[in-house]
Amino acid sequence: MSGADNLSERRWRLLAATAAGAFIAPFDGSVVAIALPRMGPALHLSFVGGLWVQISYLLVLTAALIPAGRIADTVGGLRLYRIGLVAFAVASAASGAAPSTAWLLAARSVQGLGAALLSATSTALVTEAFPESERGKALGLNVTAVYLGLALGPALGGLLTQQVGWRSVFYVNVPVAAVSLALSWGLVSARHAGRRHRRAALDLPGLVLLVGALAAGIVGVSLAPVWGWTAPPSIVLMLGGAAGVIVLVAWESARPEPILDVGLFRRSRLFATANLAALANYMAFAAVTVLTSVFLEVVSGRSPEQAGILLVAAPIAMVALSGLAGRASDAFGSRWLSSGGMAVIALGLVMLARLPADPAMSELIGALLVVGIGMAAFSSPNTSAVMGSVPRAQLGVASGTLGTMRFLGQTLSIGFLGALATSQLGAGGQAVLFTGHAGSATAAAAYISGYHLAMLAGAGIAIVGAMASLTRPGHGDAAIAA
Repeated sequence: MSGADNLSERRWRLLAATAAGAFIAPFDGSVVAIALPRMGPALHLSFVGGLWVQISYLLVLTAALIPAGRIADTVGGLRLYRIGLVAFAVASAASGAAPSTAWLLAARSVQGLGAALLSATSTALVTEAFPESERGKALGLNVTAVYLGLALGPALGGLLTQQVGWRSVFYVNVPVAAVSLALSWGLVSARHAGRRHRRAALDLPGLVLLVGALAAGIVGVSLAPVWGWTAPPSIVLMLGGAAGVIVLVAWESARPEPILDVGLFRRSRLFATANLAALANYMAFAAVTVLTSVFLEVVSGRSPEQAGILLVAAPIAMVALSGLAGRASDAFGSRWLSSGGMAVIALGLVMLARLPADPAMSELIGALLVVGIGMAAFSSPNTSAVMGSVPRAQLGVASGTLGTMRFLGQTLSIGFLGALATSQLGAGGQAVLFTGHAGSATAAAAYISGYHLAMLAGAGIAIVGAMASLTRPGHGDAAIAA
């Protein structure tokens, strides 16, 4: 085998390894909602306890992404990726074996840390391994794995929970992590091979501000539907999160080696607009799978298994088209693909908002396919734009920042759109998202009205995101330094 062939083989092996890691992090964030109705009685979980099973994972994951990216730029992304795989696999096994709520919450927190290490490094590793002419294509495949994990979580989770038991949704991560670790074994990160890096001083105050702001915001948005959006704890936490972000930006702007380089947003309009587009994209899309699953089960009377099969429509479109969109972005840039993709998502959400209580399969699948086509058009071009807009020495920070936007958008989507979907169910109405039971025909009718409102709100967010995305620089105008 020639040197060029050997290099190509290593690149694709790395892509396969990181795709497996990119899949399991979002998969585990979305799969648990389906298993909670079975998990709750076994562990005597209250509704709030069930929320914390999800919050603990997303909180640690989101808060750790940017620090993980910063560390990866210093010590090497591949080493950190392997550590993340081991941590995630061990924590998954511990979650599956959990005998109590406290055990499960601790294991889920470690899972979130492992997922942060995977999410902060996988995109950066693919970016550095492939030349610019192939970056969009490679990231298209990597992004496909991310969105498959998010979208297939409820479908596979429903099947596993119903056929094997709720513990299997955690155990299934272990062999996936083992395959990824085996594929990555023996590979060396191109950026860090054969050279020693200066260990940057840790910006501890910046880290505390970052974690504090994200923690306050995420907990506030996640528990506001339980406490009430105008309840003092909700307001204090959400305002505290917003204030923390303002203080964080002011502090980090004056640091020579910040944990979050806010200067990237000032120096590169592409980096700023593409990250904000990712936040809007996830706010519009992330709740769709969960809310539609509840719609199918509670309103249309379908089983979790049937609902899961129908929800595969959007992932099928993503798998089929994400690689093509990535290759198109290599040739034409990301502006029109990403912006147009968000407009298509908005169209699909409007179609979902018009579904009757018992929709024809063609109506439902058609709407989900449109959403999936929009996601495919948006995802890999936007990711390629973010990763191509920073110096190679900051790929980890860029990947961590993009991941933070992704999971923060997911949290905001579940909180905001979920609150709209359950807004007419009264106090404690959001429990329907985790139990799959509305309680009565009247409650089911109230849910469908809220579901339509949530889909229209998601469409509005996608349109705003598309308009903001159009302000990004055109093809070839964006990189700040190679």
